[in-house]
Amino acid sequence: MSDAQISKSTAPAMAREFGRWNTLGLWTLYTKEVRRFMRVWPQTLLAPIVSNLLYMTVFVLAFAEMRGGGSGAFIAFLIPGLIMLGILNNASANTSSSIMTGKLMGAIIDVLMPPLSHIEMAIAYIGGGMTRGVLVAIATTIGLSLFAIYAGQSMWPKQWWALFYFGLSAAAMMSMVGILSGIWAEKFDQLAVVNQFIILPLSFLSGTFYSIHGLPEFFQALMRVNPLFYVIDGFRYGFDGEPESNLLIGVILIAAINIILLFTVLRVLKSGWKLKA
Repeated sequence: MSDAQISKSTAPAMAREFGRWNTLGLWTLYTKEVRRFMRVWPQTLLAPIVSNLLYMTVFVLAFAEMRGGGSGAFIAFLIPGLIMLGILNNASANTSSSIMTGKLMGAIIDVLMPPLSHIEMAIAYIGGGMTRGVLVAIATTIGLSLFAIYAGQSMWPKQWWALFYFGLSAAAMMSMVGILSGIWAEKFDQLAVVNQFIILPLSFLSGTFYSIHGLPEFFQALMRVNPLFYVIDGFRYGFDGEPESNLLIGVILIAAINIILLFTVLRVLKSGWKLKA
């Protein structure tokens, strides 16, 4: 057999046989991610909803009447923030816990060995995190709408584009943050550091529970450098049509952050950093 024949006969083993896109592999990894959190839905879906309902109950009972405008206005203000909080926390938790668990149990090899490109892996993981975040958001909206009905407030969205753009952008952003933190961390203690000292403070100090206009000038300026403030404010604008920030700045900033995060995720997955022995 000639060298050309040998080269030709061995070429299929060296190249992907799925064309430009391994659609089946991408879909398989995505459905694996979705089924993973759906199998433990009381923990991944029900628990965040219950937490948000408790937040609403405590804040309304304890603080609503202290604020101007009565409890109805406060409920209408608080609901979008709690919905977005559910998106942020769950999108990040899904991807970080999936990769972290796979690394510790040695199951990450099952993702690395199949003929999946780093782009397909990224899309599948991000899609899984976004799906969990959106499902939590939908369920939370249904649950919290009972408070709005009780208070006589209409929660029908006024700007659908803002809901979709900021909601999906926030889910994608935190899914990518979860991927990077899951790859970087070598044990769950390190993952908890990222969640407790970076994600959680940024989430709570972003206008979820209060208006930025009630803060001193220094803290207003500080919040305006927090990207999560813009996703929450933009998402709330989708409901009430009254932004507290410049929406154009928010749209551009979130798009830029997501592009940078996507580039970083693709580079890390392609290099196999902390994933390949």
